[in-house]
Amino acid sequence: MLNILLKGFAVGIAYVAPIGMQNLYVVNTAVTQSKKRVYQVALITILFDISLALACFFGIGAIIDRFEILKTIIYGIGSLAVIWIGISLIRSTPNMQNNNIDLNMPIKKVALTCFLVTWANPQALIDGTLLFGGFRASLQSSLSTFFIIGACLASATWFLGLATIASIFKNAINEKVMKYINIICGIILIYYGLKLGYNFIQELGIF
Repeated sequence: MLNILLKGFAVGIAYVAPIGMQNLYVVNTAVTQSKKRVYQVALITILFDISLALACFFGIGAIIDRFEILKTIIYGIGSLAVIWIGISLIRSTPNMQNNNIDLNMPIKKVALTCFLVTWANPQALIDGTLLFGGFRASLQSSLSTFFIIGACLASATWFLGLATIASIFKNAINEKVMKYINIICGIILIYYGLKLGYNFIQELGIF
């Protein structure tokens, strides 16, 4: 069970860590505003990020429970999707500049912005469904809860850690640092994508 929890944590970190609107907002808030606002933003981001992960994980799981053949299909599609996400992260160029972010908006607007960035982002929905759906298909029902708990812990750890580190080391976070983070996360995703691919081959009875 512990290894499943750690697996979920590793996948969760690899999913949330790459630079994006959420991370950029947390970093920008951390280097310009009070610690109270920084942690407000971090906690709101965690709330919506976890809600999306749970929806993707258990939503696709319910469908799989009804249609067993989807498990094999999701192994195949999920493997390719996770590997592609990993490759895209390695090849991506982080951009820490975004003049469209209003760092002084009221907390209600912050919450709305975090919600829209997470739930109204088609790419986040697609990637989350394929990523978490693929891993949901590879786990026994009794173990799936430990995986998603690990992923949720990863979200909380990442955003709270990012807020804290960005506040302390305001001048040290740049595109080069985020590039290294993307590469590490990309490698983790490719590794797990290959494992899903192996499960797909086994389901087909090739080995």
